[in-house]
Amino acid sequence: MELGVFVQQLINGLTLGSIYGLIAIGYTMVFGIIGMVNFAHGDVFMISAFVALIVFLLLTTVLGVGSVALALLIVLIVAMVLTSLWGWATERIAYRPLRGSFRLAPLISAIGVSIFLANFVQVAQGARNKPIPPIAQNTIPLFDAGGYVVALSYKQVIIMATTAVLLAIFWYVVQRTPLGRAQRACEQDRKMAALLGVDVDRTISLTFVIGAALAAVAGTMYLLYYGVVSFTDGFVPGVKAFTAAVLGGIGSLPGAVLGGLIIGLIETFWSAYFSIEYKDVAAFSILAIVLIFMPSGLLGRPEVEKV
Repeated sequence: MELGVFVQQLINGLTLGSIYGLIAIGYTMVFGIIGMVNFAHGDVFMISAFVALIVFLLLTTVLGVGSVALALLIVLIVAMVLTSLWGWATERIAYRPLRGSFRLAPLISAIGVSIFLANFVQVAQGARNKPIPPIAQNTIPLFDAGGYVVALSYKQVIIMATTAVLLAIFWYVVQRTPLGRAQRACEQDRKMAALLGVDVDRTISLTFVIGAALAAVAGTMYLLYYGVVSFTDGFVPGVKAFTAAVLGGIGSLPGAVLGGLIIGLIETFWSAYFSIEYKDVAAFSILAIVLIFMPSGLLGRPEVEKV
């Protein structure tokens, strides 16, 4: 029985952590290149969940698409495209004009964008939770532990597999493509990268686009997993994803996913074995302890001061 509960919570934690990891990649990418914490990223994730909700309902109720797999694929593509456009527009309007100003200006602008998005969705969609019909409810029984059946649901498989595939693809993009080389050059020294012919503005815009697209995938997976979304769902998952990025090492792509998995595991195990009211306290406490002994995070590199 105890083994069964442990394994089931392990599966649940990895699933939740995969969603946090996808959001955390957007934080760590933007911070790595321009040194700014994009606090509106959590609300971009929330917007993408609403886009996925609306598109899914249109496909299934209006257009009569019967295949759930086809509907989810279309939802994912549409959510990624629309959310990427929003990420690009936000960078051009709210962040690029402030890039040369004092350091707090982009941060204040990001907070303003976050408040605007949350209130816009509240007005446009209402304050109530928006559900969708249950999707992919079938499960795969793994083993029986003293009468407790440990099972892996189809949607958990989809979420973890999607995260693994996207992490592999994006790692290849960063390490092996011209865009990835430009991103790494901008991360090291934007002025020198510009002198050597790198289009810094284009690279930063594409970074926001990719981060928003990954947030759209996370939003779609979140909707698939929980079956409900609210205009307030941008803040708490966004803060936890930022915590995951810091825990794994801000600026590190594998660190963002590792941090997301750790936060997801802490949250689910604490909810299972201790008081559920304190699960967020436990996650942030672990973050504080790690940063006391490892200020750069688990996989982060120590900051080198340029002279």
